[in-house]
Amino acid sequence: MSSITPAELALFLTALVAAMVNGALGYGFSSITVPVALGFVANRVLNPALVLLEVVLNLVSLFLNRRALPAVWRRMLPLIGGLVPGVLLGGVFLTVVAAVALKAATYAVLLPLILLQAAGVRWPIRDERTVGVPFGLGLGVLYSTTTISGPPLALLLNNQGLAQDEFRAAIALIRVAESSLTLVTYLFLGFYGAPSLGLFWLLLPAVALGLPLGRLLLRRVSKEAFRRLCMGVDAALVTVGLGVALQQLGWVDRAVSYAVSAAIGGFLVGSAWQRFLLLRKSQVASS
Repeated sequence: MSSITPAELALFLTALVAAMVNGALGYGFSSITVPVALGFVANRVLNPALVLLEVVLNLVSLFLNRRALPAVWRRMLPLIGGLVPGVLLGGVFLTVVAAVALKAATYAVLLPLILLQAAGVRWPIRDERTVGVPFGLGLGVLYSTTTISGPPLALLLNNQGLAQDEFRAAIALIRVAESSLTLVTYLFLGFYGAPSLGLFWLLLPAVALGLPLGRLLLRRVSKEAFRRLCMGVDAALVTVGLGVALQQLGWVDRAVSYAVSAAIGGFLVGSAWQRFLLLRKSQVASS
């Protein structure tokens, strides 16, 4: 039996932390896993493995939040309808776009979404039916090319007046739909090979362990404090990843890339930690 490599250990630990975040918040697995994992594997290997993991993860989440489904499933139908063409279009993009360019695009799209979410930006949408289909289309493209959809989805649903259990049920329902559709699309396109399946089996135990740990952690820490800290750290990881990808494309100098990424990443982590401490302090004062 071969020993685990440093890269495999890093991927396992990242997936463990990401699964804990997902268990606590209901989303965040790919948003945390992808920035780190892209430093070790290409999108064409990573995406199929993560989609398989998320089918399992999202089905478990849907089962745990099943009691709130009757209150939200009809409202989510327009969005789910838009997912179908979006996932198919994203699968085509994945076959024709160069790996490094796709990595840079992934980071560039992900960073502002995470920053908006970490900042607590909210804008209620009154006509959900009109917005649902085009939003689902864009979400499907984003998910099938990057396996990421939590930040924009949370931005939308956080503004719609859902109770906490309804919010988690709605996210689980949409993510079951998008991950299942993407799994079928990837199978049709022949994306599943030995590297992706090997990565899936490496990360599956981390997901199985991290989910219940995340639910336990949420009982001891304020959900809002935990969410903001996670998103701040995630934004820092994405910033560093974007700098590295741009350097690989030859668009920026390596020294400049690392210096700017380190400065921005340090600022984001520091800001997130400060907000975390303030929220913890207010939580203790009110108890």
